[in-house]
Amino acid sequence: MVSPGILLVDKPSGLTSHDVVARVRRAFGTRKVGHAGTLDPMATGLLVIGVEGATRLLTYIVGADKTYEATIRLGATTTTDDAEGDVLTRADAALVDSLTDERVRDGIAALTGTISQVPSSVSAIKVDGRRAYDRVRAGEEVVLAARQVTVSRFDEIARRAGDGFLDLDVIVDCSSGTYIRSLARDLGASLGVGGHLTALRRTRVGDFDVSDAVTVDGLADAIPLSPAEAAARVLTPLSVSADEARDLRHGKRLSGQASRLAGAIAAAIDADGVLVGVVGKRGADLKSEMNMPEASR
Repeated sequence: MVSPGILLVDKPSGLTSHDVVARVRRAFGTRKVGHAGTLDPMATGLLVIGVEGATRLLTYIVGADKTYEATIRLGATTTTDDAEGDVLTRADAALVDSLTDERVRDGIAALTGTISQVPSSVSAIKVDGRRAYDRVRAGEEVVLAARQVTVSRFDEIARRAGDGFLDLDVIVDCSSGTYIRSLARDLGASLGVGGHLTALRRTRVGDFDVSDAVTVDGLADAIPLSPAEAAARVLTPLSVSADEARDLRHGKRLSGQASRLAGAIAAAIDADGVLVGVVGKRGADLKSEMNMPEASR
């Protein structure tokens, strides 16, 4: 029997997130595999994969803040807001050369903090049941609604000037649902030269870091994090007794125990270090929000 767990995989460029899931399925001999947060084929970096019963934890991981390393090319726009699309416009080389450090810094600053962002039309967002990128590829015009996101860090770490373009290497810390392609597009638009993304790497999802990830070639020897270890990185751990664990698994509330939680939810872990599930407050009581399968013990 395959043990449940959370697997950290460093996705290479050229593979879709679904490709990586398929490889994990083959490596672990199970169909029950999912991931928390898609990466485009061009992008590399951290995919958080759930195996067997630990797929239930992905709901609590997908909304975590993320860190990306990216390269933004100023001077041209593309159909996809990244290097995989066709070039739509090119700015005059003299206009790109005239960009001052101060203007670039101001442009980045304007896209830092809580901002309203329109996702790229080739994103995976569903429009009337179909992915936006599928509609675009079918020739439809797609304009997605703006959404509020938080960019807590947007730092330029290096730059390279080329013939008619300026490349910025950046690091971005952001809330879930932030599109780095859109940041590239919007920065270029604000500077009047256009912009798109040429490289993207996700290095962090919540407390999970790509430095701890395995490559797709190393899946056969990979050891996933246990559900309890993974849950404790995402949620506040709450120790429960054997009796409390049994009651939670049977759907019973822990009467008058809500004060044990500082936040809204916590990961209930029994004395054996096994994840019982996720609990939340219900009035003065604690109630199971999600139970792990018993087999996960």
